[in-house]
Amino acid sequence: MTMEEWMDRWLMVPRAPGGALHVSRFKDPIYFLTKPIAWKPNPDQAAQHQAVDVPTGFVTDFASIPRVFWSLLRPDGEYTYPAIVHDFMYWTQDRPREVADEIFRFGMQDFDIDRMTITTVYHAVRAGGSSAWAANAKLKAQGEKRILKEFPEDPRTLWQDWKKRPGVFAP
Repeated sequence: MTMEEWMDRWLMVPRAPGGALHVSRFKDPIYFLTKPIAWKPNPDQAAQHQAVDVPTGFVTDFASIPRVFWSLLRPDGEYTYPAIVHDFMYWTQDRPREVADEIFRFGMQDFDIDRMTITTVYHAVRAGGSSAWAANAKLKAQGEKRILKEFPEDPRTLWQDWKKRPGVFAP
């Protein structure tokens, strides 16, 4: 354990989000990061979880909440930052889905979101996230990419059109 980790544990200091949220969007409600963000585990989580670094250009829809629930839980609610980290983990699939969902829950806790909202969103993701996980695996297998290296200048650009352009994605 490093001195910083020991001090954080001793002081019980939760980790802050890694970077301010800077986004832009397509005409449709699909967004992309214009600066990177990150999630880092608190000292008591570090033994089981690794940090998540979401790169500039990652494409997200924020929280994938069905429209019927938007009056209660907005896609761009206070959980947007951890939802983007979660979307990235669902896209990369470099750790199990259960871990991605747990990190989403930890991220909401880091933002001091009320317990009822965390519980509702977390259980919804656990119940319905498998279809998104499978859909992402299928899209990746078909060659779809989600990290842009070039951003649209025209705010009327649709995501569906932009992703068909050659050379706009990072390798």
